Amino acid sequence: MMSEQLISGVVLAGGRGRRMGSVDKGLQPFRSRTLIEQVIERLQPQVSEILINANQNADRYAAFGHQVIADLVPDYAGPLAGLHSALTAARHELVLTVPCDSPFLPTDLATRLCGALKDAGADAAVAWTGKQPHPVFFLGQRKLLPHLGRFLDAGGRKIDAWYADLKVARVAFDDQPDAFANVNTMEELRSAERGN
Repeated sequence: MMSEQLISGVVLAGGRGRRMGSVDKGLQPFRSRTLIEQVIERLQPQVSEILINANQNADRYAAFGHQVIADLVPDYAGPLAGLHSALTAARHELVLTVPCDSPFLPTDLATRLCGALKDAGADAAVAWTGKQPHPVFFLGQRKLLPHLGRFLDAGGRKIDAWYADLKVARVAFDDQPDAFANVNTMEELRSAERGN
């Protein structure tokens, strides 16, 4: 594991995949495997455990050898619902989330986010490239669970709105701008597979 601190890594695969034709995005073939397998391969060396947040096809996701957790908040409430379940189920005090549709995520993501969080004495750390935040590439403390629960109970759904009043370290990844490319449509999936 690359980071000195124990971290629970969570792959967010709980969406409906509407822009991809309502398919389960994480299970789509990509370079002879599935998208989520590519993500897990890059994430696993960086964390102490992996959880998969999925709201359908739990058996197929469980076959990858990691605990599968569904949203506790109903009606596909988005990435924050996945984070909420992760903060509930995680064994470690730090929880790192990544989406299932970013197969090129940085192999030093946990190390850099964790270092920035510690240096800043922050509640959380988020990856940025240039002026673009990547809020789903998020490292936060498990003690944020009650704060997140209140936000969700009040109907909040946007990640950046939730952490707006937290102390968040902004971590630049300008050296790896393509690492955060994600796949939302079948066309983008084929293009990423070709390396375009």
